[in-house]
Amino acid sequence: MSRILVVGANGTVGSELSRLLAAQGESVVKATSRTATAADQVTVDVVTGAGLAAAFDGIDRAFLLAPPGHANQEALLAPLIDQARARRLQRVVLMTAMGANADENAPMRKAERRLEASGLPYTIIRPNWFMQNFNTFWLHGIQTAGQIFLPVGAAKGSFIDARDIAAVAARLLTSDAFVQRELDLTGPRALDHAEVAAILTQATGKPIGFTDITPEAMLQGLLGAGLPQDYAEFLVLILGYFKAGYAERTTDAVQQVTGQAPRSFEQYAQDYRASWM
Repeated sequence: MSRILVVGANGTVGSELSRLLAAQGESVVKATSRTATAADQVTVDVVTGAGLAAAFDGIDRAFLLAPPGHANQEALLAPLIDQARARRLQRVVLMTAMGANADENAPMRKAERRLEASGLPYTIIRPNWFMQNFNTFWLHGIQTAGQIFLPVGAAKGSFIDARDIAAVAARLLTSDAFVQRELDLTGPRALDHAEVAAILTQATGKPIGFTDITPEAMLQGLLGAGLPQDYAEFLVLILGYFKAGYAERTTDAVQQVTGQAPRSFEQYAQDYRASWM
C-alpha cells in the first residue's frame, strides 16, 4: 500500500479523489491550507511554502495542482515538483487545464515542462471547464437573477464532471498505466451556455437563462467579488479562449483510463439539483 499525498484535498477534485483512494484502501495524506484537524491531514501553504517539506515525508505518490485564485501557477507548482523529485516519488499526477500546452511560455505549461524534465514517472491531466463551476463560481447569478452571466457568446464547451477527473486521477495514482503521458479530459459532448441553462431549467423546474456579457463587465464583476486583479484578468483571458472555440473538443481519455464513460451534463444537473433550488 502506498502513501499518497493529495494537494488541495478540500477542493472540488481533491476531496473526491481522497474519498476514492481511501475507499480503495490506500493510505491518503490530505494536504490542505486549513488547520489540520485529523490524523490524515497536513497543513500546507502552497503560496508561502510553509509545511511543504514535512508534507512529503514518507510519501510514495502524489497528486499536485496549483490552488485557485492565483495566476502565477509555475511559481506555486515548482516547489511541489521539486519536493517530489527530491523524494524520488514513484508516481506524480499533475492537474493543469486543457489548453495549457498551447503556449510554451504560459506559467502552467512551464510547470508541466518542469515535471517532464524531473525524471519522475508522471502523468499530466488537463481537464476542460468543470461542470461544478455552475454550482460554485457561476452560482450567484443563477440564484439572484436566474441567469448565467458569461462573456462567451454561443461557443460550446465539453464540460467535465469533477468526479470523473478524480476517478481518472485515482486510477493513475494506483497503477503504472499512462506513465509519461499527457491526457486532455472532457465530458461526453460540447454544449453552449444556452443549452446548459435549458438543462438546469429542466432539472430544477426553475427558469434559468444565459446572458452574454462583455469581457469588461465580467472583469468588473470578478473584481467586485474580491478576486485579485491578475487572477481576474487571467479568468477573462481564458474565457476569451472559450469564446474562440478552444473548449469545444471532446476526447475519450476518461473512458480509456477508467473504463467508464464520463458523466453527462444531465446527470450532473440531477445530482446537484439542490444547489439551484
